[in-house]
Amino acid sequence: MLRPLLAAAFVIALPAAALAHHGWSSYDDKKVIKITAPLQSLNWGNPHGSAKVVYQKRTWDVILAPVSRMEARGLTKEMLAPNKKVTLEGYPRSDGTAEMRIERITAGGKTVELR
Repeated sequence: MLRPLLAAAFVIALPAAALAHHGWSSYDDKKVIKITAPLQSLNWGNPHGSAKVVYQKRTWDVILAPVSRMEARGLTKEMLAPNKKVTLEGYPRSDGTAEMRIERITAGGKTVELR
């Protein structure tokens, strides 16, 4: 009796989890944005890091890689501390939302590929 209930709960929860996370197809990989500016804030957490940066007089959400990947490639939380200048290269959302998916980041003189 418990197994069917757990299976049903999983099936019900799966669409909600899928909707909660954005897919990469919502970004325009034909338009590369390159910004050099200080980060306004940083969230060093899972499922991936995120930050905010001011670009074109708007505050943009910056979608980073998972923390484990960034750390494995030599990028640390301290390198991305708010108010430290970084260079971000990535793609904007296709729908005009002020959000970008970052492909590479340069911080502290080091360039790290995130994808």
